[in-house]
Amino acid sequence: MRVVRIYIDHVLAAGDEIALPAQAATHAVRVLRLRAGDALTLFNGDGCDYDAELVLASPRDVRARILDGRRAETEPLLRITLAQALARGEKMDWIVQKATELGVARIVPLVTERSEVRLDAARVDQRVAHWRAVGIGACEQSGRACLPDISAPQSLETWLASVERSDDAIRLALLPAGEISPHDLDTLTNGAILAVGPEGGFGERDIVALRAAGFHGLKLGPRVLRTETASIAAIAVLQTLHGDF
Repeated sequence: MRVVRIYIDHVLAAGDEIALPAQAATHAVRVLRLRAGDALTLFNGDGCDYDAELVLASPRDVRARILDGRRAETEPLLRITLAQALARGEKMDWIVQKATELGVARIVPLVTERSEVRLDAARVDQRVAHWRAVGIGACEQSGRACLPDISAPQSLETWLASVERSDDAIRLALLPAGEISPHDLDTLTNGAILAVGPEGGFGERDIVALRAAGFHGLKLGPRVLRTETASIAAIAVLQTLHGDF
């Protein structure tokens, strides 16, 4: 039986009765056809799932009573940060969605040497809000109870300067001429930071900067993959070899 999961940006606790926000209420009643007495699971990104039941399901007011809360067991063993160069059209949405489903902890959109997508200041907040909504939907579908941290787009140089030197996570940049393969990696107990270039790949200046910041070139087989394929394939491989797959 499918479990209906709905994200609520609100503190949740057993015994509370809470009104669902308008968008979630519409989805629950009009799309999912839920009625009073139906069970559902609420989550707010704190890592817990909250069993609940609808106590009111009218067109103007949808309310749920929280019965119990429990720690979710869906967060991955391997903490992955995906630094993804901005992709065109709906590709970025697709990457955010699938990376969230695969358990990525953080997504950093990047502007690189060969990036074709440039966002002006007026659009940045709108796009970040949109990507976060995509991530929430992916969490609802996949069973995750922690939302990925999705940063505002920034230049590769700015991001590299912010990466803490004390971070022991291995640093990997997807490069067709990379010197290592996933099978060369030891157990990634401290996590991984994965950098993926745009449609045209990382430029020479990008590669120099990544190397200077301690990134190793990672190669995924003999074929050149599209950016949206490469990022998701790499995450899946890392989760298979060192995560919870």
